[in-house]
Amino acid sequence: MKAKELMDKDFVYLNADDSVVEVSKAMEHVRRFTCPVVNDNKQLIGWVTAFDITKGLREGSEKVSEIMSSCKEVATVHEDDPARKAVILTANNKFVTVPVLNDDNQVIGMVRACDIVELLSNLYDIKVENLYKAMQNQLRGVTWEELMSASALVSTKTTGKKITAEEYESNIVDSTFGEAIWATGGLEKFFAGLISVGEMVVARRVGRAKK
Repeated sequence: MKAKELMDKDFVYLNADDSVVEVSKAMEHVRRFTCPVVNDNKQLIGWVTAFDITKGLREGSEKVSEIMSSCKEVATVHEDDPARKAVILTANNKFVTVPVLNDDNQVIGMVRACDIVELLSNLYDIKVENLYKAMQNQLRGVTWEELMSASALVSTKTTGKKITAEEYESNIVDSTFGEAIWATGGLEKFFAGLISVGEMVVARRVGRAKK
C-alpha cells in the first residue's frame, strides 16, 4: 500500500495571509486540529495546529504567517512512498497528521492518525481462516487438510496441549487476526507460528516423496 492509498483527500489548507480568527472558525467547523499552509501553487510552506491558533488569538496575531511553523519543521511523505513510512513517522514522532506531497511538492492529501487506527482496526477484524487460505495459495499444491494437520501439530508442540486438525480448523474459522495475536502472545509469535506451519508442510511432503 502506498501513502496515496491511505491519505485523506478531503482536507483543509491555509494561506499565509489568512486571518487567524477566520481560520480558527474554519478549523473548528471541520473539526481539524492541524492544517498545512500552502502558496498559490499549493506547495507546502508551513504548518498550523490548534495550539498555534489558541496562542495566536491570545497574543493578538492577525495572520497565519505570524503563527505558522516552517515547512522545514514538518515531516512529509511522497504520494508513492510506502504507507508504512507515514505510519512510522506518526508513531515515532507522535504526529497527528502527515502531509502527502506529489512530484511538484504540492500537498495532495493527509495521512491522519485516526485513519491509521481505522486501517489497523480493519486488519484486526480479518478472519484467521482467510490468512491460512492465502498461505495455502502460496504453498502451491498443498491441500487444506495438509495445512490444518500441520497447524495442529505445530500448535500442540508450542502449547503442549494436543489438538486435532478438525479442532484447529474450527478455532480459526471463529477467530479474527486481532484475537489470534492476543492468544499467541504478539504479532511476532503469531507469524513465527505461520512460518513453522509452512516449514512443517514442506518437510512432511519431502518426507513422503522420499519413501
